[in-house]
Formats: sequence, C-alpha cells, structure tokens
Amino acid sequence: MVNAIIFGAPGSGKGTYASRLQEKLNVNVVAMGDIFREIIKEDTDLGREVKEYVEKGLLVPDSLTIRVLKQHIAKTQKGFIFDGYPRTIDQAKALEKITKIDAIIQLIVPDWIIIERLSTRRICKNCGEVYNIRYLKSKVEGICDKCGGPLYQRLDDTPEVIKKRIQVYEQQTSPLIRYYKEKGVPFIEFKTKALETPPEVAVEEILKGLKKLKLV
Repeated sequence: MVNAIIFGAPGSGKGTYASRLQEKLNVNVVAMGDIFREIIKEDTDLGREVKEYVEKGLLVPDSLTIRVLKQHIAKTQKGFIFDGYPRTIDQAKALEKITKIDAIIQLIVPDWIIIERLSTRRICKNCGEVYNIRYLKSKVEGICDKCGGPLYQRLDDTPEVIKKRIQVYEQQTSPLIRYYKEKGVPFIEFKTKALETPPEVAVEEILKGLKKLKLV
C-alpha cells in the first residue's frame, strides 16, 4: 500500500498518469473536486456544509476540507495518489496528521509542450476522461470511449490563459516541493521533452521509481 502525491503543472499529465497508476497499484486517486461532488450527492450534514461554499463559488476552508478528507480515507483500506492536493503548506501539515506520505511524483514538462497539449485537449462531459485530438484520440471523434459521453474543450485551454495557469502553479507549488524535500520525502521525477510521449512510458518510469524505493 502506497500513499503518494503527484505534482505537475496543468497539462503535464497528472490526471492521465494517476488514473493509469490507480489500476496498476490498486490505489484510489484523491482529487478534492471529485470528493466534494461525491459528498454533496450524499446529502449529509458534512455534504450540506461543503455545498454552501461550492454553490457560492467559494474555496472550501482547509478545516472543512480536512474533515472531508479524513472521512474519505477512513472508508477504504487502499493507498492513495493525491492529485491537486495539498496546495499550501498548511494543508500539507494537516494531511500529515491524517496519513503518511511515502513519495512525491513530480512531473517536469517544458511550457511549450503544456501549451500544445492543453490547447488540443478534449474532456468527456460525463465521466471526465481526458483525450487529445493529436495523440490520444477517442475511437469515434467527439465521443468518449469509456461512457459514450460528448467531448468538449475547456474555455481556459487557450495559450494566454495556460501561460498564466503555469505561473500560478509554479508560485503555489515551489514552497510545497521545498517543504517535502526538507522533510526527506523521496521524490520520483519524470521529465519529458517530447510532445507525444505515450502515457504508458511515463507510468512505467514512475513504477520503476516506486520499485526502487521498495514501495511496490
């Protein structure tokens, strides 16, 4: 059982690689947005509290996020890959009180690749599966292979907005990278300079790193 955090700029492949690692490692992918949507559907006291913030377009406070995360983790005996969380040092410290982090998976991808990838990305409206019209196409154009849902392009997947998103990510994540390095948490780095790197290549490299650390 392994608990890891995957860090990478928007478009670096986090979601794609995490979903493939989920199958190979038999772990859960923890994406807070998905967990919030799930708990809102359950219509519990905690879910209603989260709903108040989400419906107003407000960030869910750290204290509430941690309560949701605690409940989610308690439901399963599997390990986790955290995708998009933690985003701050405070969140990282709070996460440590819930579970131990065994490794950090860091994706290092040049900006030009990210811009090209995101501007050609398509996402399923139903299940969120990610495709690319250049190198990760669906079998039928505009239709998701998994659920048959329609594929769409996000409004913020334009070069100008993508550049800003990369800058925000770097400002936000640099302190977290330093924090975990200072803590001595092992890092597995996957670097690519090729636009059309198949997801399987990245996943195999990450698995090799986890095996070297004897985590799988």
